[in-house]
Amino acid sequence: MATQDLLKKVRRLEIRSRRLVEDLFSGGTESVFKGRGVEFEEVRPYVPGDEVRDIDWNVTARLGQPFVKRFVEERELTVMLVVDVSRSMLFGTRGQEKRELAAELCALLGFAAVRQNDRVGMALVSDSVEHFVSPARGRVHLLRILRDVLDHESARGTRLGAAARFLTRTLKRRSLVFWISDFEDRLDAADWRVMAARHELTALAVRDPADEQLPRAGWALLEDLETGMRRLVDTGSPALRQRYATAARERRRLAEVALSAALCPVVEIRTDRPYVPALVRHFQNAKRRGVA
Repeated sequence: MATQDLLKKVRRLEIRSRRLVEDLFSGGTESVFKGRGVEFEEVRPYVPGDEVRDIDWNVTARLGQPFVKRFVEERELTVMLVVDVSRSMLFGTRGQEKRELAAELCALLGFAAVRQNDRVGMALVSDSVEHFVSPARGRVHLLRILRDVLDHESARGTRLGAAARFLTRTLKRRSLVFWISDFEDRLDAADWRVMAARHELTALAVRDPADEQLPRAGWALLEDLETGMRRLVDTGSPALRQRYATAARERRRLAEVALSAALCPVVEIRTDRPYVPALVRHFQNAKRRGVA
């Protein structure tokens, strides 16, 4: 993408997202982006008056004298945006590709975090982690992330488990992880269970109506975006359209079962509907559950 066109797209994303952030916060979702209480900082020698329950027994046994854990108030949150950039995300039948919608979600969530002075990081994933940006604060840092999302080109398929294992190893600080993908992959619940145990993980499942319902358009040449395979099919055939819908629903069900086993909430984001209401509902539900 030409530099000038890229900068214009980033600017449009910024203007639109700043307005939408106001809609998010007007829904009473501020606490989702705030710190979560206290976090461990270090161990230090025990002094009279320290709480006995704060003693670190492992360190005490190793060093032969009592040590206590020191905690500090957690005042910021790390927001990690994980974006599926596999070729299936280039699909869209309602005027916007899934990939473009993913960029909008990054902008909206990113500016919400910047408003709270939280750190934002990003990973672009396909069958591996193709690009990683360490979390940092500020508008300029976020604009760099948005440029990377919009300008990145991938000719690869989907294997999200490998990316989940990489991020579990890489993210040392507990983070709010938004995984933006169509989840057109066979997910292993174990990968997601480990990540969800260490981080606040939310799956934003980006879907297009044609993912599950083949349009009736007569004979058409269909292409699998990830494998490049093409096939001439009669989309007017009721049996074919039923098989297409059944296979798509089963893929979706298996992905949601794996994420559910990891206690990872799934928010459906569709190319044919406004996405802000879905996000507001999710954050309000999280607040009621005490996640925030």
